[in-house]
Amino acid sequence: MKTIILYATKYGGSAEIAKLIAAHFDEAEIYDLKKGDIPSLEAFDNVITGSSVYAGSFRNEAKIFLSQNAAQLCKKKLGLFACGMSKGESGEVFRANVPEDVLKSTTAVCMPGGIFDPAKANFFEKLIMKIVVKQSGYINNIDNEKIIEFAEALKE
Repeated sequence: MKTIILYATKYGGSAEIAKLIAAHFDEAEIYDLKKGDIPSLEAFDNVITGSSVYAGSFRNEAKIFLSQNAAQLCKKKLGLFACGMSKGESGEVFRANVPEDVLKSTTAVCMPGGIFDPAKANFFEKLIMKIVVKQSGYINNIDNEKIIEFAEALKE
């Protein structure tokens, strides 16, 4: 099964998760939605799309891609992932950011966590992390077990 993984990222966490997911598929191609040059989805059996999440919102590149390609995505085995510091329930994040018809046709969703690198963050983002998460250093809370479960669901 040929798989395409498309991601939108601000600081690279979603790109890292895309690579971790790709490692579970024999034929996986990875594309950054921000860079464009996305091949036709026709050639792929699985389509996996992910985005970093800030204040409950996907990156605009991901939202636009999901909306503009809804008809095609609904015909594919579709997986969605969201990269963020929360690894909790994903339902609300996906409902708020993914067109309803696309979400209904999705095979698997995953919120495996994320990465916070203060060296890449601005002052406001560092302050929010310090207040909300009570940490100010580098954090990588990606849950590899969630990634494995996600990939396996798409292989079934």
